[in-house]
Amino acid sequence: MNVATPKFGMGASVLRLEDANFITGKGRYTDDFSPAGTLHGYVLRAPVAKAKITSISVDAARAAPGVHLVLTGADLAHLGDLRSGAMQKQPDGTRAPTRDIPILCKDRVNHVGDAVAFVVADSRALAQDAADLIEVDYDSEDAVAATAQALDADAPLVWADLGTNRAFTYQLGERAGAEKAFAQASHVTKIEFTNNRLVCNYMEARAALGEWRADEDRFVLTTGSQGVHSMQTILSKVFSIEPKQLRVFTPDVGGGFGPKSFVYREYALVLEASKRLGVPVKWTGDRTEHFLTDAQGRDNVVTAEMAMDNDGRFLGLRVHLVANLGAYISQYGPFIPFVGATMSTGVYDIQALDVEIAGVYTNTCPVDAYRGAGRPEAAFLLEKLVDACARDMNLPVDEIRRRNFIKPENFPYRTQTGRLYDVGEFDGHMTTAMERASWTSFEARLEKSKAAGKIRGIGMATYIEACAFAGSEPAHVELNADGTVTLLIGTQSNGQGHATAYAQLVAEKLQMDVAKVIMHQGDTDRLAKGGGTGGSRSIPLGGVSAARAGDDLAEKIKKIAADELEAATADIELVDGNARIVGTDRSLGFADIARAAKKPEDISGFGEFVQEEATYPNGTHICEVEIDPDTGHTEIVAYTIVDDFGATVNPVLLAGQIHGGVVQGLGQALTEDTVYSDDGQLITASFMDYGMPRADLAPFFHFETRNVPSTTNALGIKGAGEAGTIGAAPAAINAVTDALHRAYGISHIEMPATPDRIWNAIRAAGSKT
Repeated sequence: MNVATPKFGMGASVLRLEDANFITGKGRYTDDFSPAGTLHGYVLRAPVAKAKITSISVDAARAAPGVHLVLTGADLAHLGDLRSGAMQKQPDGTRAPTRDIPILCKDRVNHVGDAVAFVVADSRALAQDAADLIEVDYDSEDAVAATAQALDADAPLVWADLGTNRAFTYQLGERAGAEKAFAQASHVTKIEFTNNRLVCNYMEARAALGEWRADEDRFVLTTGSQGVHSMQTILSKVFSIEPKQLRVFTPDVGGGFGPKSFVYREYALVLEASKRLGVPVKWTGDRTEHFLTDAQGRDNVVTAEMAMDNDGRFLGLRVHLVANLGAYISQYGPFIPFVGATMSTGVYDIQALDVEIAGVYTNTCPVDAYRGAGRPEAAFLLEKLVDACARDMNLPVDEIRRRNFIKPENFPYRTQTGRLYDVGEFDGHMTTAMERASWTSFEARLEKSKAAGKIRGIGMATYIEACAFAGSEPAHVELNADGTVTLLIGTQSNGQGHATAYAQLVAEKLQMDVAKVIMHQGDTDRLAKGGGTGGSRSIPLGGVSAARAGDDLAEKIKKIAADELEAATADIELVDGNARIVGTDRSLGFADIARAAKKPEDISGFGEFVQEEATYPNGTHICEVEIDPDTGHTEIVAYTIVDDFGATVNPVLLAGQIHGGVVQGLGQALTEDTVYSDDGQLITASFMDYGMPRADLAPFFHFETRNVPSTTNALGIKGAGEAGTIGAAPAAINAVTDALHRAYGISHIEMPATPDRIWNAIRAAGSKT
């Protein structure tokens, strides 16, 4: 049976309502805000990775032209540090102590880019010139930068008082059960690899505008974020004030991907400077500062083993993971490897698990959530290991997966880490993806590549992730005097298209033009609470709440219309922004209804969906590559995605999210790497050295959904914002490895699989034969 595509509402391909402003230059980002009298700040940063500060002289800077204020750590004793509350329990039940981020360093610096002083002047250029006049004496010490070396016996200590670079130890699973499974195994496959560190590189670098409003006895912070309420909470603690004494406002945001969730030092600095000077103070970061100071992602060193029986069925999984946290504990930093480890067994029925995680300090930029936040690391580990198992057992990669998938009849399924999967048909999307990718005819394409002097490989990843974690995101809607509807919600769009997706869900309930639903986010004055955007939560949680708020308002509109039209509420229908008596031409427009309301609550609606468990989107990515052995260059010749997102709100928005996420995953797999020297200098601190993915890296994607509605979510939605990133890196690396193994017997390549790395691997393999 053919089902008509809806005009608007759930499932409609509505084009983004917000794009007209963006493409005509009407978007307003933080740096576009400059109230009268605004001064500008610049942060002096540490040029060395580890040192004692023996003295700071700021007299010349304070006397420089246009300078109004110079702050050092000694001036900020009344401000608290940026503290993380994300430390998880260790095996003995304790939570490890944290090393928090000072607003400005006082007696030592711990990574290149650490904040030492803040200069405020008439312009950023004058502030930077004055900062160059600050004399800081550093007593440099040996640093440690490499994750793999942080726990060496002779490694320099980031925090000498701890006596170790180990920040914490986590353990998941049941060790005795895993040991038994490995003892009974017919075969064990083992891999070792590094999950490379990444710099986020959103288009809009961070900026912050601080204002002290003495007449209101409160601060106002304008900054790009992924949610204003968490920033209000954290910064109010830094200043020891009540949250109501700080308004946080977020305008348009040019990309977030996790790192814009966090509170950074500059936000406190502009607020403090504004209060001292009595005028607005703005700080705008540049790309180099982003590389040096914005929280980075990934950076794990991993050993993983799979125990199998004679038929290649998985008996147990054992993982040892070292997670680099950087020099300080960032906001969610300790939680990221933990939440990733909760997804260790993926889509497979693995009955024994032992995961040990060592968090380590290094003299590098702090590490925290980056698109996927632990789940891409878990998926890469598992899918790389599964391919290695297939090679060792001489099984096709699809067959070993099929033998070990959790079967549909086994849902709901409780994993060894306590995750409760509600539904899943993993073989279904893998089989569909293989058909779309013409998997069975790969050999013919391989022969053509050989004839052209190239090598060719095909790889897959079957992933599952946890997102839209338990909780809620309340939504409020209001009917306005002009017949439009305002939606207030505490998530924060960073480019995902929230204004469109939410409007669809509300407009469907009210049967009105989707363009007349106006979303407002990002203002603690407009909304008392909100959970922000992260973990693909906005539409699965906020979308359901928005739909319910629409239902609530629809009933109130019908009631007012019934009174005005002298009809029964049950006889009122909503059609094209009007309330009409069914079967007649008697109606009232929404603007008339708004005017007829006796009090504001009569034309406002509220919805809140509380979800008790995470949702679990899953899917299969298949990547096909051709490699030139003379140069090591990899071309992705085909990329196929079949995903299960439960239900689709807007196919156009969904495709955009998946395409962007895949490119980020391909970037990690093939081009991106954050490289520090042994003494902690960031070598890849600009686009000259950091390999961002470009348009020519990716082919046209084949993307489709094979949805199995979630039973956890009220609309069946599972979430999709991070999924592309999670499936892409393992699919790409498995394809590259397949090509190298077929041609040269190479079974391992580290990320990023750059031309240089591939060329050297081929040369090394050739010298052994």
